[in-house]
Amino acid sequence: IQGSLSPLMLPSVFNLLSEENPEFWRSQAQKTLQSVLDRKLNTNVAKNILFFLGDGMGITTYTAARILKGQLQNQTGEETVMTMDTFPNVGLAKTYSVDFQIPDSAATATAYLCGVKTNLNVIGVSAAARNGVCKSQKGNEVTSILKWAKDAGKSVGIVTTTRVQHATPATSYAHSASRKWYSDADMPDAAKRDGCTDIASQLLKNTDIDVIIGGGRKYMTPKGTKDPEYPRDYSSRGKRKDGRNLINEWQTHYVWNKTDFDAVDPETTDYLMALFEPGDLRFEAERDPNMDPSIVETTEKAIRILQKNPKGFFLLVEGGRIDQAHHAGRAFMALHETVAFDYAIAKGLELTKEQETLTIVMADHSHPVTFNGYPFRGQSILGKSPLWATDMLPYTTLMYGNGPGHKITNGKRPDIRNVNTKTKDYVQLSAVPTESATHSGEDVAVLARGPMGHLFQGVQEQNYIAHAMAYAACVGADQRHCQGQTEASVLHSTFTNDRNAAGVARGSVALLGSLLSVLLALAVLV
Repeated sequence: IQGSLSPLMLPSVFNLLSEENPEFWRSQAQKTLQSVLDRKLNTNVAKNILFFLGDGMGITTYTAARILKGQLQNQTGEETVMTMDTFPNVGLAKTYSVDFQIPDSAATATAYLCGVKTNLNVIGVSAAARNGVCKSQKGNEVTSILKWAKDAGKSVGIVTTTRVQHATPATSYAHSASRKWYSDADMPDAAKRDGCTDIASQLLKNTDIDVIIGGGRKYMTPKGTKDPEYPRDYSSRGKRKDGRNLINEWQTHYVWNKTDFDAVDPETTDYLMALFEPGDLRFEAERDPNMDPSIVETTEKAIRILQKNPKGFFLLVEGGRIDQAHHAGRAFMALHETVAFDYAIAKGLELTKEQETLTIVMADHSHPVTFNGYPFRGQSILGKSPLWATDMLPYTTLMYGNGPGHKITNGKRPDIRNVNTKTKDYVQLSAVPTESATHSGEDVAVLARGPMGHLFQGVQEQNYIAHAMAYAACVGADQRHCQGQTEASVLHSTFTNDRNAAGVARGSVALLGSLLSVLLALAVLV
């Protein structure tokens, strides 16, 4: 064994040997069965909602990332248990939008955050609005669970690895007929004349958000404003045409680098805006740990600030660049982003109490990435199938249905026998040439734990998620769960009081009986 495998893989080899014993699988299954049988429903009202959104994290990405996480720990990978895997409640969400079979992140975010399905490319508005048509936006705005939570007195926050004006985070606070109206410079003049405002300005205006962490500095500052980190890069400079500096208008704690971020004391900080890049954050595999914190660190800081509120909090944490890596056909980057996302989920669970915190993990949509061939157990998830195709050439285990990886020359695929497919820059082969890989339309997983986590089961429309979260936490219009808890408390109190009163009555009767017995005994003696 030692002659053919790295010593680091030996534990996995011994695991494989034990797996040949049927008792290994029977014992494992019995332990799992017992843990499921021992589960008790948590029907508490959720004080906190911790909502983790893996943008583009379809089932294939989820599975492949699990394997990668294990392989990064020198295991075979397939048997790895991710933090996501420990969530007891699992369901599926149907992701189609009102107008398209396969959605984008704007339409899906409006569904799971606002509880209403809508059209492609619009955020925080119903399907009565039209993409890019400002006038159609008016009167069709829909609010999100972030606002419902704020209105209920909770603290609220956004953590993302994209720009904070991007579709997912933007839907929590903005209403826009176009997801691309990041700043006023991105809006057509007609939209401005008709009274629509850009997403960045709505970040400060619409809802009093306590914590905002991500990227997107250039959409907040006047045109030509030099970026503090990249002063010589013209593409990183401010874009706003209206002359407003939204960072200055924020007027509370603002940081743009890790040193200042680390110095933020959650105990003495109630509001924080942290924008670490002019646009989206760097991929985890390329992140400079001296300049930008990880998604684990940003998640921890946000929770520590928000959880001081005795009424609880709502926090949206987006692993937003999973999607962007898939668009580029770069499976390495997508999977490493997903692994980092899983570690952020673990940090969230570590910092909160399951009895009072509803934690949700889900994707908004999937991507046309396939997990194929017949790779051996423990083979690199970023490697090649040991069985070659009929053209006598190898192919990678992960490939795309469409994307920039289409490389047919003179009717032949490239020969990748001597190509290292495990590097961060490798672009997987795609069947159809597109500049950017599209999304895909299959259902996505919804994982839940904590108060009312059992609501997130079965196959549901994606907009159901917002309503179920709101019900669990008693935010928004549906207050039945709170009323039920109150009634249950009253009934319990009444039952306890009645039982105590009955006990006192029984005690009094017993005492009178004893006194009568004593008197009768004295009468007999006399």
